[in-house]
Amino acid sequence: MGTMVEDVVIVGGGIAGLATAVALKRAGIEALVLEKSKGLRAKGAALTLFPNAWIALDTLGVSHKLATYTPSLKGYITDIDTGEVQEVSFTRANGDAVGPRSVHRKALIEALAGELPVHSIRFSSKISSIETQQHEGSSIAIVHVKNGTVIKAKVLIGCDGVHSVVSRWLGLREPVLSGRSAVRGLAVYPQGHGLDQNVRQYVGSGRRAGFVPLTDKEIYWFFTVTSPAKGTSLAEDPQDIQKEVLENFAKDLPPIFLDVVQHSDLSTLTWAPLMFRYPWNVVFGNLSKQNITVAGDAMHPMTPDLAQGGCSALEDAVILGRHIGTSFVQNGHVLVPKEISEVLGKYVEERRWRVTLLITGSYIAGWVQQGGSGWGMKFLRDSIFYKFLFLKMVTYVNYDCGKLDF
Repeated sequence: MGTMVEDVVIVGGGIAGLATAVALKRAGIEALVLEKSKGLRAKGAALTLFPNAWIALDTLGVSHKLATYTPSLKGYITDIDTGEVQEVSFTRANGDAVGPRSVHRKALIEALAGELPVHSIRFSSKISSIETQQHEGSSIAIVHVKNGTVIKAKVLIGCDGVHSVVSRWLGLREPVLSGRSAVRGLAVYPQGHGLDQNVRQYVGSGRRAGFVPLTDKEIYWFFTVTSPAKGTSLAEDPQDIQKEVLENFAKDLPPIFLDVVQHSDLSTLTWAPLMFRYPWNVVFGNLSKQNITVAGDAMHPMTPDLAQGGCSALEDAVILGRHIGTSFVQNGHVLVPKEISEVLGKYVEERRWRVTLLITGSYIAGWVQQGGSGWGMKFLRDSIFYKFLFLKMVTYVNYDCGKLDF
């Protein structure tokens, strides 16, 4: 199929990959995005974005496309065993809203992709191998695509998800199973659901469920549960997933939650194990090498308990785009191969500890909320975590990734 030469190649056309391409475009760099699927990866119901993600989207110039989504101001947590309800405010003492906005995954993906030239995303491009070679004292990445195409790049960025080919090339340890799995879906009410814009959660031993309206007719819902015994496969057929939730895992949950599940658009239902990378593997691992690095889940897969997977991927995109873009602009709009290793190293050091803490905080939040039914765990969850620690965690995740002033 021949050999191509590109300044920047991004492996993966999900949130991290598209957002990174948009950030680079702001500096005048046209990256080539290689996506293994046949079209945009819009599979999935929705995702929750805290203010740190909206700061990144503002910087990328796409937040206005998602302006119809409004933030939640309160959360209500119901103890499945006792029926006790706690209220959590997503508002700081000074009145600032720190609550999340849940958006359709498809809307976010399309908003990002719409900022890029059509020819900059190459679909059906599955990577078979990666190598490097030296050229005039600098490293050049060579990407082999399964269709026979060979692409040489001054910079290679892996945004190819939890099972990343690029992170494997860097030598990062594989993500591990958290011991939990999650069902996610989108409920549709053609005549309107009539609910307010607040988050509702239900917690119990080994289970956590919840939902939040996206629009006046659609609701995003989730259910996390301790994973089935080893060797037991998760249901894949949407009807089987819905049946398993309604008749087994969530049968004793309040009728309002069961009604949401019953109104699911079956095409949006997924059930998958929750995975994460051990924090120490991020602290001590090679997050970049020569002219190759990673972003998003390829760098820091985490459980969804602080809703920071997509948020931190958007932060990565802005910060990586700023480091590469600054070098590009300062060198007369040319990427200088000899500088790339140092540029990527600065990006990695800016991200390493923040994402390590997000991975750790997400895991702890999941453990506390879903850890057990004993008196001690309930006291930790209800009297300490929700009343004191949760808002502090939410405040921590609200991070300003900065601007792209080129």
